[in-house]
This record gives sequence, C-alpha cells and structure tokens, in this order.
Amino acid sequence: MVPFSVLDLSNIIQGGTVADALHRSRELARHAEQLGYKRFWLAEHHNMPGIASAATAVVIAHVAAGTSTIRVGSGGIMLPNHSPLVIAEQFGTLAALFPDRIDLGLGRAPGTDQPTARALRRGARDVSDSFPHDVVELQSYFQPATPGQVVTAVPGAGTNVPVWILGSSLFGAQLAAHLGLPFGFASHFAPDLLDEALAIYRAQFQPSATLPRPYAMACIGVVAAGTDRAAQRLATSLQQSFTLLRRGTPTPLPPPIDSMDGFWSPPEKAGVEHAFREAVIGSPETVQTGLARFLARTRVDELMVTAAIHDQAARLRSFELVAQIRDRL
Repeated sequence: MVPFSVLDLSNIIQGGTVADALHRSRELARHAEQLGYKRFWLAEHHNMPGIASAATAVVIAHVAAGTSTIRVGSGGIMLPNHSPLVIAEQFGTLAALFPDRIDLGLGRAPGTDQPTARALRRGARDVSDSFPHDVVELQSYFQPATPGQVVTAVPGAGTNVPVWILGSSLFGAQLAAHLGLPFGFASHFAPDLLDEALAIYRAQFQPSATLPRPYAMACIGVVAAGTDRAAQRLATSLQQSFTLLRRGTPTPLPPPIDSMDGFWSPPEKAGVEHAFREAVIGSPETVQTGLARFLARTRVDELMVTAAIHDQAARLRSFELVAQIRDRL
C-alpha cells in the first residue's frame, strides 16, 4: 500500500484568527495520526493573510507536541530565506524534543512576493543560486561533530534529520537525484512538469548513505464528501482564494459558495483549473477512481494530500474518507 501523508497550510479562515488556524492544524494532525497517515507537513509562506505557518519550525513544534507517532515536518522550509546553520539549529532542536519524528523538506523559492523576500533577507543578494551548496552545508550540520570543527550546530549535530528536496521544476528533481535524497513534487499547484521531473529523478538518481534507491512523493489536492456536488462546493473556498491571490488581493480562506460562475472570469477559471488539474474532488467513488489513476500513472512511493476546506468538520471528514479509500486501493 502506498503511504498517504498530509500537507497543511494552517489556513486562516474568514472570521477566524491565527490561533484558530493553529489549533485547527493540531486537531487535523491528531486526526491524521489516528487514521494512519505517515507524515504531517507544514509550509513556509510569508505576507499571506490566509496562512498561519510562516514561523514553520514553531508550528511544527506545536503540532508535534499534540501528537505522538506521526512524522511532522516542513513542506517546506524555503532555504534561500535562511542561513543553513539557523535551520540546522531549529530542526536539531525539534529532533531533540521529538526523536525520530521530524522531517526537513527544503524548497528553493522564497514562498512570498519579492518585497517580502527582500525584507526577510534584509537586503542580501539573491541567494537562490547557492541553493545546492546551502543544502550540502545544512546536511553537514546534522552529522556528528568532528574534532577541530569550527562551526557546530548545537542542537543539530548528530541528529541526522531526514532532508527532502521539494520543487515544482526539473531543477529540484536533478538536485535530489544528484545528492541521493528523497524528492517531493508540488503538483497540488504546479503540475506541468510532474511526469518529466519524476522520470529525471529516477533516471539520474545516485545512491547515497541515507537513501539507496529513489523515493518520490507527489502532493495533490483532494476534497472528498458524500457527493460530487458537495465536494465541489467545498472546493470553491480554495478556488476563490487562488483567484484572489492571482488578482493581487489575497484574503483569509472564504466560505464555500454554490457556484463560481460570476466570481471568476473565463481566463481566471482557465488559470485556476490548470493549476489544480491534478486535484481529485468528489464522492468516495469519484475520489477512489481519481487516486487510483494518479498512482498508476506516476508510480510515486508516497502520496501527500492537501485540502483547504473552510469548515473544520468537513475537512476532518474529507481526510477520513481519503484514508478509507487508501485502505481499499
């Protein structure tokens, strides 16, 4: 059975607060743990009024403290925003608090707009080109300290926190293959290069001390409900949110609406449907068919699912239905 995992953005809903969003995330993680999901990852985004997980390591600690067995990690930390040493210390601390439960997924994008990226880096040069070097440096901080080592991550040294390369392009696939690391593809919003990236990763993979063979994961949006129509209605929250983001007017996650007709223009509709074309939305029967096709086509080793659903009860139920479908596949 292909393991299923969860990506959560700690969505702040309209009428809700940041505290509400973080409590909802922890409740969902507990639910996912009971349902047998393998991982629960949180994403770094900044200057986004609808996302509460900007301080990703802090939110990981909040979620890990409320669970006991599920792996908790980042999907991902945007490494160009940080020094490798700081991330090693943060995740070394998490690994000390929650042994053998912490994952570190790394992304190359800033996770925000350019003015915010500049604010995060305090005027530093664009460091995205140094991403491969920074990944290697970060990995070194997780190794046991050696005599005479000038800079040591404390906490961090000797923790061997699992590192993943995340991306939505061929660059990440090539880097993960070269370093012998697991690879996660962001097909939940940028699906265009999914199949090509997986093929390149598998073909170019070089075994490493931590990973003898390629291990690929893809993330997709999945919304499950009692009927196709009910699930499609729940999905309008994300469709509205993404449309508003594309317009440059992001907001907290809005409640669902009966129809998107009249909300978006034809070009906006086409853009959203393209970005979410790998999403599986519908009744249990519809979702089972869609997931089976996706898994057969991609042959991923693990599937990560995400669902920006306004109502918490409906969100918990969606992940419950997906877990039931997983067990039948």
